[in-house]
Amino acid sequence: MLVTSNGIDIEIDRKQVCRYAGYGADYKLSARISSLIDEYVELVQHLTKPFYSYVIKNIERVEGSSVFIEDSIVFRGRRIARLLEQCCKVSVFVATIGRDLEEMVYRLAGDSFILQAVLLDAIGSDVAEKVADFVQGKIREIANARGLCISQRFSPGYCDWDIGQQKMVFRAVGRDSTGVRLTEKCLMIPQKSISGIIGIAPPDSNVENYNPCKTCDKHDCPGRRGV
Repeated sequence: MLVTSNGIDIEIDRKQVCRYAGYGADYKLSARISSLIDEYVELVQHLTKPFYSYVIKNIERVEGSSVFIEDSIVFRGRRIARLLEQCCKVSVFVATIGRDLEEMVYRLAGDSFILQAVLLDAIGSDVAEKVADFVQGKIREIANARGLCISQRFSPGYCDWDIGQQKMVFRAVGRDSTGVRLTEKCLMIPQKSISGIIGIAPPDSNVENYNPCKTCDKHDCPGRRGV
């Protein structure tokens, strides 16, 4: 179903919503659950306020597992370095859907409407991913206009990229530009927020196909991308 919020068209994926809610791909949803999903999808445009911010910065050099970006930004991680050593620039972004939806989830859970809370939370996760997809599409348009291509997006906490690198991401984007803040453990508030990087490289690079999951032995990883 297509939802428009803050000028961003979001196609909500019911299969993804069910996956986020913990249902298997072959699980047959009851009429009640299907009805609840439809009801909450209708509410999403009133409960979400998508907002994003991004910057595009030059990559100065890569040394080992450290990537040095302009303005004294340093990203550290073996797989991230392997990606960005092919790139000339990197886009750093933060995207969020705001706090209203998660506050509704807390209220539902507090009133013991657990199923409703789980489904609404799952819809929120899908919307957040779609906002990040929207940002990635914007970066792709900018890169393609310059004859360049982009990588998949990568977020701190995935692969060997330490969650503490969120501080560098927020430093690059600007701490107050999105209304998203970091906790002491580098978790984001609102929770339905996504941060990360997108590599930008010459068309003869292999960044579009770079997928560290292909060489990772953690087969049960929830963030594993198709291999």
